[in-house]
Order: sequence, then C-alpha cells, then structure tokens
Amino acid sequence: MPAASTVLRVLAVSVIASLTVTGCQTLEDTGRVIGRGDLVNELASRLDNAHELTYSADYQLPGGRTVSIAQSRDPIRTAYTYPGGKISVSAESLATCRTTGKPVCTLTVPPTPASRPSVAVFTEAERQGMVTPPAVMGLLTAAALDPNATIEQSNTTLAGHPATCVEVSSADVAPFTACVTSDGVLGSFTGALNGEPTELALSSIRDDVDSAAFDLPSGAGVVDRRPGQS
Repeated sequence: MPAASTVLRVLAVSVIASLTVTGCQTLEDTGRVIGRGDLVNELASRLDNAHELTYSADYQLPGGRTVSIAQSRDPIRTAYTYPGGKISVSAESLATCRTTGKPVCTLTVPPTPASRPSVAVFTEAERQGMVTPPAVMGLLTAAALDPNATIEQSNTTLAGHPATCVEVSSADVAPFTACVTSDGVLGSFTGALNGEPTELALSSIRDDVDSAAFDLPSGAGVVDRRPGQS
C-alpha cells in the first residue's frame, strides 16, 4: 500500500491537473480553483517533507490533555503518545500500546518504509483525540475536489514557528481549520474527525529527540505478533 502522505500528494497534484485543463470555467473561476489546488499541493508537500526531519512536538488538547510526536532520522523511528496509548514505529516493529490500566503493547511488522506509517496505524490514536497529518491532508484533498468548497488562507506563528492556516467549508467534509508550519509540522486543527469534534494546538517544538521517547511504556506487557516471534 502506498504511503498515505504520498497518495495524498498525488491526489493533490491530480486535482491541480484536472482543474487546469477544464475548458468550461471562466478565468475567474479557473484562477480560484487552481489556487485551491496549489495550496493543497503545497501543504501536502510540506507534510511529506516533514518525514525527513528530526523533531519533538507537544500538543495541547481540550481539558488539559496532551499528545506528542517524536521523530528521529538516525535511526528512523517515530513515536506518537496520546491519552490512553502510544504508537512507536521503527525498522524492527510497529508497537501499538494501550496505557489505560495495565499497559499492554502489541508488536507487529513495521510499515515500509518505517518513516511513513499508513492511515490505518493511527485509527486508535484518532479515536483518543490525536490529529494526524494524514487525516488533515485527507480532509484538505476532499475539500479541494469539491468545486463549491471555500478555502481561506492566513498566516500565523505557532510555538515560535511561522505557519500557514486554512479555514475550510465544504459540502464533503465538516468545516475545519488547520495550520501547518513552514517546516511541514502540523501546527493546529479545529474541526471533526470521524464525526467527533476535536481540537489540537502545537505548544512546543524542538529539533532534537530524547531516545526514551521511543521506549515502550514502563511495565508494559508485550504481545509479539511478528512472524517467527514467540
């Protein structure tokens, strides 16, 4: 299965191409639609390029809850920590952990490449309030394919980093606002995922990672479902 961010980037490029060659639009309409496609493609490229970064980002959720993303390039590892769970991805395994009650982690074969887990990897994390880059780009792409969508752009600064924000209204997706930093890190999101209202905002970001961020939760039981493992 192609990487989610790559698929979304291809979709965004396809949106631009298909709208550019539509001959029945007025110049005004064509300019508006192409601009929307260009914006989606730019944000998709930013998020895709962020896979090449080493960074740690902390986010604030409503009610004082927090989530975090830690990503290392040497070796390639990524960890997503959210209320009730953690996902840790490396070249050796994909660890999906439940941290409510006694921690338990299930190890499975990692995605290929390990730096680009599929959308399915994040399903449980999104149920617990975590907003992931593939989810945001999926919403943006759906909106770009809607010729009646409204996508308004603005600029801001989040945790000291410049970011591009889009406010989206579309018949195909619930209204949402999302911001992406100039480096391609997801900055904020306000809207709904899977029909559930959610909100997330970047509170801090660093260009280094503590190796402990990739460790399994302390005291966690381990269920190893990789082939050849007992």
